[in-house]
Amino acid sequence: MKVVFFGTPLFAAHVLEYLIDHQVEIAAIISKPDKPKGRVGHPIPTPVKEVAMARVPHLPIYQPEIVSDPSFSKILEEYGADLFVVVAYGEIIKQHLLDMPKKGCINLHASLLPKYRGAAPIQRSIMGGEKETGVTIMHMVKKMDAGDMIHKVSVAIPDEATFGEIEENLCNVGKQALLEVIQAFENGTPSSIAQDATLATFAPKIELEDCQIFWDRPAQELHDLIRGVNPYPGAWCYVKIKGERKRLKISLSRITDQKGASGTLLNREEKKGNLLIATGDKALELLEIQLEGKKKMSSEELTRGLSRFDIEFY
Repeated sequence: MKVVFFGTPLFAAHVLEYLIDHQVEIAAIISKPDKPKGRVGHPIPTPVKEVAMARVPHLPIYQPEIVSDPSFSKILEEYGADLFVVVAYGEIIKQHLLDMPKKGCINLHASLLPKYRGAAPIQRSIMGGEKETGVTIMHMVKKMDAGDMIHKVSVAIPDEATFGEIEENLCNVGKQALLEVIQAFENGTPSSIAQDATLATFAPKIELEDCQIFWDRPAQELHDLIRGVNPYPGAWCYVKIKGERKRLKISLSRITDQKGASGTLLNREEKKGNLLIATGDKALELLEIQLEGKKKMSSEELTRGLSRFDIEFY
């Protein structure tokens, strides 16, 4: 059974590698164009392209600017694919492509649909305080993440788990589930069930402003934000150090029962220990932070050689 694989980031690259290891017949690989990085601006291959070049260099790799462009559609048609498999590709695929493969077009989505349709399901589920997430393999339709569901697998979200940890877990679960579904297509068409659209929620792309900490919010909400965008793009706030405003990224936190006016440094007079910042109800202990221009450290390390009276959160 011929499969054309669509994917771009590291999550998709791990899935592609797993399918290669399990002898899935991949005819071609589609990824987004390489992007320039660094000061020199040299184009950097996408993670999916890197895996493809290393593991299956004989396979064609395409990186169209617009995958649904008619000129590229003609190229795809030539492969006579049975199945298109899409994993975090990064572009809406139009109907004429969805109709192209003989057995359909399927997608691995990192949420328990119909909850958290959209670009950032893992981050949004953690930020939303969910205790459970998962993966869904679904038929693709024109409407975003709204297709009939073929297979779902649930995964717990521990209280202190970060986006990076849950993403890794979901990738491991998802690639196994996807392989099972592909194998089921080899034997026919697996059963599916329609989504209940009335239960749909959405997970839009995370923007930098979504990650700003406002200390008047409840401690649990801020803690979930911090872990939900760790390792990227990272939760942040502004601080003044000796009167100079700087951006402070917060990677790890712990909720404590101390209370005070929101944004107040509660242990200002202490010489040791991580910083405790009052929120709208309790307080957060800052376990790992990164001041702009500095490396990651504990918040206690930040105060070494610096008076805590010189630090102001806002």
